Amino acid sequence: MKSPQRSSDDMEAGGDVPKSRNHSRRRGRGIFVAVDASIRFKSAMGCEKEIELGSHDQPTATDVALSQSEEQPVQVEIELPASYQDEFGIRLEELVSISRDGGLSVLKRFDGVSGLSPLLHTDLDKGICGSHEDIRRRRNTFGSNEYPLKKERNFWMFLWEASRSFTLIVLVLAALASLLLQIKTKTISHGWYDEAGIIVAVILVIFVTAISNYNQSLQFEKLNDEKRNICIEVTRNGRLVEVPIYDVVVGDIIPLKSGDQVPADGVLVSGYSLQIAEYESMGTNRTVHKDTDIDPILISGSKVEDGIGRMLVTSVGMNTQWRMPACIPLYTGQETPLQVGLNRVVTAFGLISISVALVVFLIESCLCFMGRTKNTDGSPMFDAGKTTSDEKIDMVIKFIILGVTIVVVAVPEGLPLAVTLNIAYMTRKLLGEKVLVQKLSACEAMGSATMIVCHKTGILTLNQMEVVDVCAGRVRTHNLDTIAAELSPLLISWITEGIALNTNGSVYHPEGQSEPEVFGSATERAILNFGVKLGMNFDEIKSKSTIFSVSPFNSRRKRRGVAVQLHDSQVRVHWKGAAKTILASCQWYMDKDNIAAMDQERIFHFEKIIDEMSKEGLRCAALAYRTFTDEAFPDIPESNLVLLAIIGIKDSCRPGISQAIQQCRNAGVKVCMVTGDDLLTAKAIAMQCGILRGTLDEPANTAILASEFASMSEADREEIAENIVVMGRSSPDENLLLLEALRKKGHVVAATGKGIRDAPSLRQANISLAMGIGGTAIVKECSDIIILEDNFTSIVKVIQWGRFLYTNAQRFLQFRLTVNASALIICVVVAVHSHEIPLNVAQLLWINLLNDTFGAWALASEPPMDNLMRRPPVRKGEPFITNLMWAKFVAQVSFQVSALLYLNFHGESILKLENKSLDQANKVKNTVIFNCFVFCQVFNEVECRTSYQGNTFSGILKNHLFLGTILVNVILQIIVIECLGIFFYTARLNLKQWLISIGIGFFSQVIGRFPFPAFPYLRNEDHI
Repeated sequence: MKSPQRSSDDMEAGGDVPKSRNHSRRRGRGIFVAVDASIRFKSAMGCEKEIELGSHDQPTATDVALSQSEEQPVQVEIELPASYQDEFGIRLEELVSISRDGGLSVLKRFDGVSGLSPLLHTDLDKGICGSHEDIRRRRNTFGSNEYPLKKERNFWMFLWEASRSFTLIVLVLAALASLLLQIKTKTISHGWYDEAGIIVAVILVIFVTAISNYNQSLQFEKLNDEKRNICIEVTRNGRLVEVPIYDVVVGDIIPLKSGDQVPADGVLVSGYSLQIAEYESMGTNRTVHKDTDIDPILISGSKVEDGIGRMLVTSVGMNTQWRMPACIPLYTGQETPLQVGLNRVVTAFGLISISVALVVFLIESCLCFMGRTKNTDGSPMFDAGKTTSDEKIDMVIKFIILGVTIVVVAVPEGLPLAVTLNIAYMTRKLLGEKVLVQKLSACEAMGSATMIVCHKTGILTLNQMEVVDVCAGRVRTHNLDTIAAELSPLLISWITEGIALNTNGSVYHPEGQSEPEVFGSATERAILNFGVKLGMNFDEIKSKSTIFSVSPFNSRRKRRGVAVQLHDSQVRVHWKGAAKTILASCQWYMDKDNIAAMDQERIFHFEKIIDEMSKEGLRCAALAYRTFTDEAFPDIPESNLVLLAIIGIKDSCRPGISQAIQQCRNAGVKVCMVTGDDLLTAKAIAMQCGILRGTLDEPANTAILASEFASMSEADREEIAENIVVMGRSSPDENLLLLEALRKKGHVVAATGKGIRDAPSLRQANISLAMGIGGTAIVKECSDIIILEDNFTSIVKVIQWGRFLYTNAQRFLQFRLTVNASALIICVVVAVHSHEIPLNVAQLLWINLLNDTFGAWALASEPPMDNLMRRPPVRKGEPFITNLMWAKFVAQVSFQVSALLYLNFHGESILKLENKSLDQANKVKNTVIFNCFVFCQVFNEVECRTSYQGNTFSGILKNHLFLGTILVNVILQIIVIECLGIFFYTARLNLKQWLISIGIGFFSQVIGRFPFPAFPYLRNEDHI
């Protein structure tokens, strides 16, 4: 039977392709083409290497397009040179039509991908030349791979949004009505100060709120820009290079593998077992098989579910069929659970404040119109026979302003703002730690994580692999520099042939350099480098054979195979994969130059070598082959193989990984390592990382094979799941079972993912973490957080910042509720008692501005404390406001209310104001109350730097933003008191009165030092 032979369209992704089919055509012959008179030839492309374009027996793309046009242009005879590079041989409209309905017929008209590639000046083996001039020219001709983005909101939109607050609108309308009445009754010279002060304060609040929200929007937009910055691999000038997705151009050759997302429209060059999910782009829930003959068209946005392949890009950006960028979850302003919870607090306080305000309004109105309310001279404010209509209206407006002021005081509107500021600050800092947050609520959940299920390769290890141990031809050596001299030439030739042909990687030899450049995954690079040390000539080996079948690697089979047609008509099969898996398929082994039968003694010998390598923490792989003579087969044979070599690949642990694991252990977070490696290798790596300590107190079943775990009953899996810290020979299916068992036990689980089959596990986890380097596009898309450098220490940082977000929200809530409750009680008590409030509307708006905006900025600027990772996680269902927070809240409110009410009722004697007029004495007294209240909040802000009983001044000098915000608060307060009294109705204070204000404020700091943990009810809350 004749051996199977295939065309270049069947070559595997990432590897070289056989030469294009040879068409018997004459080069450089004259042809007639229809061209418009306006067509001009441009300058040469500037490539480093000329790509020869042969003429065609059939008309060119330009011929066909122009011959079908309504207006027939002038026929011009042009002699095309052999190395024609001045113009592309196809128009944009024709390329775009390939990915539309009927595109296959258009492709066939160009004689398939082999005929299309010369028109685009693309070498199917080496891609485009990739020079700057080449890239520029392709963009100018065919467009760039960019999409119009949604226009971002400008500052004026945020200003309009901030100005739509209902309470602020009511205040402004009431102040304007009162202003007009005051001007009418008191003349314009004296009747506008109080009301104008309210309006100025409202405008200031609106502008500051708009500026704050606009800055947050800019920060989140920067985060979205980082999310859009996706990098993919393309083949240019014979080498694999990584470029941003927006730099992909028409003519690029792009390798595809399981989990990738198609970045542009294109045509399949070669593919094996290529399954493409087109449900997101085509609108159907189906997976289609792609091949080079029946269905080679690839659509932008579709996903590779299985197999490998290579594509030629034909349309980019807005010229693609669906005109859609890669699906990336961007920040859209959706509220996190913490923000939703705080909004409920705001709503609750709003209902309470509206109720209180309504009661105060009714009481004040009734007392006033009954004649009980007195003026400063003792006369009744309302006299039925003397009070004018304007005065009555003014009274009602004053009472409305009083009620609205109570609402403004009581509603802590800045709580959600504080969380947003914290999230913006946290995401910016995490981006500096090489962590990209895609779902903001995941950071909150990460603070409560109790278990991390993570992969080994690239996360706990460096993913910088190297072959350090080899067993081949009865030779066992660790010195790869001399191994070529110890092995027979025949064995070396078969090993290097298997390495060169059975790979997704490549070897590139730059001109003028002795060392080659090796491309591919970390494992592929390690094996290819091993082949280079054996003297492998990668390009020569590839040129002497034709690959016609590939069995791609996957986590289930743990092997990869390739069948090649040699030039001597032989068919050879090469396999590589997990050492014991390959060994089980071998009936023979290479004994120097001879093939020997595999008996039980040799099997035991090879298994012992594999175990020795595994105990040293090496990843063990094996190479095997089999030769057929003039034989065809539908599938690549997997049995009766000849073992060539067993290799041990070293992947060192990351520096500092042991300390990071210990940090998690101290924080009450358990780390479970899942890996496809042998259990012995997994345990050795776990010991090096500190996951396994080898102590007597470690529970049973800490290390287990995934197959054993999967074979257990559901109840048994739940029982031992908490104890497992190492799972060897694990696949995504077993990982999913582990996650389900852990979640049923009540754990908050964070899980890492890399391949497409990890997607179900990521959906099952509470927090999904995708790897930025090793992760596929699909995994990144469905994840909550991307660890850009695949570093486990970054995961620890996310836990720390998640806890920081939670505790910071607690701190600001405690601070803000103290302000609101104190101001509400003071205003209501004084209003009912004296029918006026010591803090006017402008002053309360100013306090709100200082606390909501500057207070949020100050507390949000606090970096995570080290002791956050020395406390257990926050338990599910635990109250947000803890007992210790309630105790500190009650203490602060009690002190502030007592001190300021005492100052309100006895201020004249305390401040020695008996000699002043009644109006001036009240003005000075109320100014001191206002000043004391502000300084109480300044010192309370310092106290709230920690929500537990600790040193509130620890690290304060290092936080320049916090100190700067406090300093700005104090400076602005001085300006308000000393310079803006006409608007805020304040009097200038002397040194004694300033010291009294600061002293009362400082004493609120002393109140916070009360030994609350002395009480058993408050003692065991160290996790706050």
